[in-house]
Amino acid sequence: MSAMIIGYTLFYFLRNNLPMAAKSICDEFHFSNKQWGLVVSSATVVYAFSKLLSGIVGDRANPRFLFALGLLGSAVMCSSFGFGHGLTFFVLAWALNNLFQGMGAPPCIRLLTYWFSPREIGRAWGIWNAAHQIGGALIALWAGWLVAHYGWRWAFWAPALVGLAGSAWLVLRLTDSPEALGLPSVEVFRGEALPHAKPRLPFRDIFKTHILTNKWVWILSISNFFVYIVRIGVLSWAPKYLVEAKAFSLQQASYAVSAFEFTGIIGAYGAGWLSDRVFRGRRGPVSVGFMMLLAIFMLVLFVVPDRAVVTMTMLFSALGFLVYGPQMLVGVAAADLATKEAAASANGLTGLFGYLGATVCGVTTGALVDAFGWNAALTFYVGAAVVGCALLIPAWKQRSPLLEST
Repeated sequence: MSAMIIGYTLFYFLRNNLPMAAKSICDEFHFSNKQWGLVVSSATVVYAFSKLLSGIVGDRANPRFLFALGLLGSAVMCSSFGFGHGLTFFVLAWALNNLFQGMGAPPCIRLLTYWFSPREIGRAWGIWNAAHQIGGALIALWAGWLVAHYGWRWAFWAPALVGLAGSAWLVLRLTDSPEALGLPSVEVFRGEALPHAKPRLPFRDIFKTHILTNKWVWILSISNFFVYIVRIGVLSWAPKYLVEAKAFSLQQASYAVSAFEFTGIIGAYGAGWLSDRVFRGRRGPVSVGFMMLLAIFMLVLFVVPDRAVVTMTMLFSALGFLVYGPQMLVGVAAADLATKEAAASANGLTGLFGYLGATVCGVTTGALVDAFGWNAALTFYVGAAVVGCALLIPAWKQRSPLLEST
């Protein structure tokens, strides 16, 4: 768990540095919001398909090496981005960075489902999910400081050096599964194994049965499209929005983004705890409740006055708490309903839809802001939260087959 958290935190050091450098890059090269949206959206398209393919590979490969390779490749491309000049270079370099970024989550999904049982995986996933927020919050502060003191290029070079060291450490620290170390499976250890376990099917049959013809995985994937519009919209555009529309300094904007990430840790773990303990493995009720509140709190953004740093930071804290609950539980539910043999593939599919949503978010946000202003983009995010909430309602009663059988 510690290796997964530290490793995935470093992945975010090499990804969430971009929003903090966005304004400086756009000012230096005179990019419009629509042009900058191309950098964001092209990368998320590549990330989406990389995550799907890495999920399929991740169900069959040793997660230790897949995880480390992804971090190594991302560090190299992040460093290259710091030498960039011109829109085409930035689009290509950041897309290649995200090709390797897509190799981060699937190995962790495999490790989670092999080392933690269905009755505890919601909480375990919530703990691991903290890496999203720890990495996002720390890099928001660090990259903001680097941009202010050394220029935007060091916001890519410095994290890349840390990522290179981290990739070597992951190879030494991670393990594969309990069985690889001569231990029983976690379900046997926890007394949650089915009485008569079925023989393992070929992966092709597992993928067809548990992914391609599993309607719940598809429902969760489509809902994730809209969850990620809100999540990535805030992460990618909040610094620029706060500086341009709310008269914040870049340092003040970094406080709000960091608050969004830090409270997301509590939101993700709280959502996992509620779904494990209160709703006994059902992820739907918690996800729907969080998404409803998310839409309401997004509406509050319309009425916050300029330069209200404390108020806006508190509001971003609430948004982070609420968006990271469903973002995490969609993955848990997909793993529950696809079984651990196809958990990484299922999360690859939900990730594909999530980052297609992020792609639509990037281009659409830039176009809306250029044409109609920031309130049009906020309206887009509110609508996405409402639709995502509605799509999660059908999965209200679903939970892991293991929990239905024990």
